[in-house]
Amino acid sequence: MGDGVIIGVLDTGIWPESKAFRDEGLGEIPSGWKGFCQSGDQFSAAKHCNKKLIGARWFVDGLLAEIGRPLNLTRLGEILSARDAEGHGTHVASTAAGAYVGNVSYNGVGLGTARGGAPRARLAIYKVCWKLTGGQCASADILKAFDEAIKDGVHVLTLSIAAASLPLYSEVDGRDAIAIGSFHAIARGITVVCGAGNDGPSPQTVKNTAPWIITVAASTMDRAYPTQITLGNNKTFQGQSIYTGKEDGFTGLLYPADGGPDATAGVCEDLTLSPKLVAGKVVLCFTTVSSPIVTQIAARSVRAAGGVGVIVSKPPNDITAQCRSFPCAEVDYEVGTQILFYIRSTGHPVVKLSPPPTLVGKAVPAKIAEFSSRGPNTVAASVLKNKVSLCFLGHQWLPHIAGIVALLRALHPDWSPAAIRSALTTTAWTSDRYGVPIFAEGDPHKLADPFDFGGGIANPNGAACPGLIYDMDATDYINYLCSMEYNNIAISQLTGKPVICPTTVSILDVNLPSITIPYLRNATTLTRTVTNVGATNSIYHVIVEPPTGTIVLVNPPILIFNSMTKKISFTVTVSSMHQLSAGYYFGSLIWTDGVHDVRSPISVRTAMPRLHAAAM
Repeated sequence: MGDGVIIGVLDTGIWPESKAFRDEGLGEIPSGWKGFCQSGDQFSAAKHCNKKLIGARWFVDGLLAEIGRPLNLTRLGEILSARDAEGHGTHVASTAAGAYVGNVSYNGVGLGTARGGAPRARLAIYKVCWKLTGGQCASADILKAFDEAIKDGVHVLTLSIAAASLPLYSEVDGRDAIAIGSFHAIARGITVVCGAGNDGPSPQTVKNTAPWIITVAASTMDRAYPTQITLGNNKTFQGQSIYTGKEDGFTGLLYPADGGPDATAGVCEDLTLSPKLVAGKVVLCFTTVSSPIVTQIAARSVRAAGGVGVIVSKPPNDITAQCRSFPCAEVDYEVGTQILFYIRSTGHPVVKLSPPPTLVGKAVPAKIAEFSSRGPNTVAASVLKNKVSLCFLGHQWLPHIAGIVALLRALHPDWSPAAIRSALTTTAWTSDRYGVPIFAEGDPHKLADPFDFGGGIANPNGAACPGLIYDMDATDYINYLCSMEYNNIAISQLTGKPVICPTTVSILDVNLPSITIPYLRNATTLTRTVTNVGATNSIYHVIVEPPTGTIVLVNPPILIFNSMTKKISFTVTVSSMHQLSAGYYFGSLIWTDGVHDVRSPISVRTAMPRLHAAAM
């Protein structure tokens, strides 16, 4: 369960009284720990730290320097200590490594036992983000926290902070805080997990693209809270809600635009309701805005006018469970329209909203969340011109992955961060556990591809025994930077030691567990090396699922491992049959020994034909 592993969390701090951070049953603090707890406002090191929460520090000097003026953080609702005034850091820490807490629910909804991904792992908190406009994290504070966490002896670092990775500056500077800090952490064997960002579903929005980071996409869960909507004609529909109040039986149902002389528009975010019209009724409204805030605005308007509930009809890709303290339901346009037809078909329309049950399992397929940032990796593709880009996205929601990484670290303490990243990527699911393909939310929904989910949805048990791994070390990452055309001075600044780039080096051969070729002309050959971490005597055969319109040849097609042969290199030649530039096509390369399927996603786009100057 992650015992002996220390997870460092760079976020908004922690609320130490949470039961998730109790230390019952834990042994002594790991001997390699060199950090400490820092007292401050409403946070006592002696009182609030224990064998679970072994470190808690806060960093604000960089933020104050960036703002450039005196700032009273306390007046802004902040706390000058590691205590979490916003809640996000506490959520992340408990999800990654929270202890077992029984009988947990949201007012009876979702009842069960809460636990983190690695419930016996220890936590070290580094508060670097502060409760200002949407949360603010200064680069200098992030870098300082990285330095301190490395010295403290953490094994895993998790950051729910999205930042562009290493744009082509002539010198490394503080704008690359996460990429720089994570490089130094990785060089010391610390696995770093970061978010892909919340700018989806638009393409080319993925952040934290440095190849040494595990970058995580966001998926939904196989859990839903469907509330039943019963009309007076006995027709029933399902909406989404987590309202947990009592069921009040049938009550009047109103569409505001049909209310006679006192009527108002039925637009959810612009309701001006007459109490005489609305009192004691459920209101139906429509919106074109894909935002959970709209439902909250509509609920406040209806409640203020004396209404007893609201049904929000909104875009079908944006149906969530946003209703909490007021009876409501979110439905798509089709359901909303049918409810409107019912209202207009009777003189006295009535409706009943029922509290939601909790559905878990096959009936609720997992999807890539609409807000999750998407590939391809713009930094590498735009800089490399006619070379190639290798885009590695993520697997699932960030702190879950940090917890899984802690479990893998406990199971395989000798694995490098690259080995852990490879194991997660090559064993990930591209369909859910019931065999249903994974979809990506957006407009419209579509089948998910590597630019949506990277390797796929994390498969922790598979990653524990992946068979083969694509390993990397500092030399591989330096070659990556050299291929990105950074100069020797910039790379030396990053690594802290003199670096001279090889005369020829291609990003194509960086040993990532994925292959992306954004500018393929005719044929391209790349090299990969796999390391056997399974049975000593193993034979793997290749299975290729080529992207549409390509031919993929692997040499050798069979890998034979024994006590003398633990690493084998192979080449992959990708040829295009497309005559014109097209979008990306996707496939996979799988090594299998009949027990393990080691899968690497392939993404290929044929390049535009070279243009020639017109004859004079």
